[in-house]
Amino acid sequence: MGERLTQRDVEKIEQEIEHRKLVIRKEAIEAVKEARAQGDLSENFEYYAAKKYKNQNEGRIRYLERMLKTAIIVEDQSNDNEVGMNDEVKVEFLEDGEVESYKLVTSIRGNSLENRVSIESPIGRALRGHRVGDIVDVKVNDSYSYQLKIIEISKTGAEDEGIRGF
Repeated sequence: MGERLTQRDVEKIEQEIEHRKLVIRKEAIEAVKEARAQGDLSENFEYYAAKKYKNQNEGRIRYLERMLKTAIIVEDQSNDNEVGMNDEVKVEFLEDGEVESYKLVTSIRGNSLENRVSIESPIGRALRGHRVGDIVDVKVNDSYSYQLKIIEISKTGAEDEGIRGF
């Protein structure tokens, strides 16, 4: 099963692939040529660094192309009163009363340090489609779950979050 992506994610990935093929690939090839021209390759650090950069770029291109081939397109629209993609949700953990805010995003934009949770994560799956006042059960595994109460939903829309590296 492939990554769940929005149409906007697909467009961003296609832009990155095009940029890497047309701009970065040319720069990397030129850097390899310049380093190779310096002579003895056995002790030429610049040559190895340039080759590594070129190979990393080619690997990223292959990774993104493979992601697009297997992608499952998900809708990023939701009703105004329910939690959907790119919405910021303020929730209360019923166990301890702690309040947190999360933004629901696709997995390639997820970043727990910035409270962006994937729609495929336990919290994302539990919150999606629910409304303010609903109490949802977040199932972590077969033996543990916890409950959240949805306090507020903000329709923030898709911001220009970066696509996760590999």
